[in-house]
Amino acid sequence: MTVADKKLAAKIYLYLAALFITSLVVSNLIFQKFFYWYPFEMEVFGEKLFKISVGLLPYPITFLITDAISEIYGKKKANQVVIAGIFASFFSLGIIYISKSVPALPNSPVNDETFTKVFGNAPLAVFASMISYLFAQFVDIQLYHFWKKLTKGKHLWLRNNFSTFASQFVDTFSVITLLCSFGILPWDIYLGLLISGFIFKVLVAFVDTPFLYLIVYFFRRRFGLEIGEEIDLDVYTN
Repeated sequence: MTVADKKLAAKIYLYLAALFITSLVVSNLIFQKFFYWYPFEMEVFGEKLFKISVGLLPYPITFLITDAISEIYGKKKANQVVIAGIFASFFSLGIIYISKSVPALPNSPVNDETFTKVFGNAPLAVFASMISYLFAQFVDIQLYHFWKKLTKGKHLWLRNNFSTFASQFVDTFSVITLLCSFGILPWDIYLGLLISGFIFKVLVAFVDTPFLYLIVYFFRRRFGLEIGEEIDLDVYTN
């Protein structure tokens, strides 16, 4: 690789990491708004489905990015992005805590009550989300590389979907269980949210597979990578 290629690869990695961190932090801040993502209501075992949090909308992007980074830059760089995202999430909590402690002016467009209603549950929610997410992302990365090694770098669709299905169930189950245990969400919607959230994430995993192929195709064509070959940024930054 030329010097220009090395710089470009490092720059793209930085942008992917920025997209990952932004999606992760935002998903934890907007989670309290719910909507139906299907044009009609449906019940399974007496539970209404397709009601999910808007926090799930940017969430699947994070798994697409970690899969792309795992494929192109390797497991180590994917794990580094996950850890950076968790640090950013907890840092955002500190900012929210300070903001909540400062009294609002009488003519402030957003008063203390409204601010607390929107962001008051953020600390517990982010804690629950991060515990679940940390576990799920490491499961995703480990399974992704397990399938990559087993298939010798072939069948990208298989490792993308199989790793995501398992990690998304782990994440959905653990985060909803913790949110209900903390009293942030009522237990009577637990099963509906669990099934709906997992189905949504599975469908998104299918949808994002072509995008992962496009990303990998671009990298392999641009940087002349063979199937299964990774860009080792540490070689270029040390």
